[in-house]
Amino acid sequence: MAKKTLSINRAPVLTLWAAIVARRLGFTKDEALTLGQAVAGLNAYSKGRRLGLFQPHEEKAQKAREKEPGTSFKIEICGRAVPVQTTEDGIRAVQKGKPIDPGSVARYLEGKFGDDLKAARTALERLARAYRPKELAEKAYALYEQFRPEIPGGKKGWGAVGDLDLEGVEKLARRKA
Repeated sequence: MAKKTLSINRAPVLTLWAAIVARRLGFTKDEALTLGQAVAGLNAYSKGRRLGLFQPHEEKAQKAREKEPGTSFKIEICGRAVPVQTTEDGIRAVQKGKPIDPGSVARYLEGKFGDDLKAARTALERLARAYRPKELAEKAYALYEQFRPEIPGGKKGWGAVGDLDLEGVEKLARRKA
């Protein structure tokens, strides 16, 4: 492992972790990438609302519900009910009524992690493999809370960078094994 600690925002860490969890639960790589992005987006929106940065728009939500096709449903990943659609390419998480492009998620992760993406992915995959799929599904978010980067509370923490301790992730995996 090249670096043991990465300075990074929480959103890409949760995106990568949720995608890895989804893969462990049997989704394809592309399906998992979109699910990971949706989980991180749902968490960010929830936190933004709690901090008063976003206001709910019930009218927009109602209009979106009316437009969604009958092939839409939800999948739970990391404690979040993620809206998804069946497409010609497989299952895709949905944001703003449209399927998420897995290629854009891959580019996002490459941009945020840079050269450290492989090391981060390896450590998180090892942690995911330490659990049976059913147990991982139940504990995925609690595990994330144990390794996520520490950031300041409140609005100061919005978008802040913290340390992701890859050695700590490895220890969590070894502790379970």
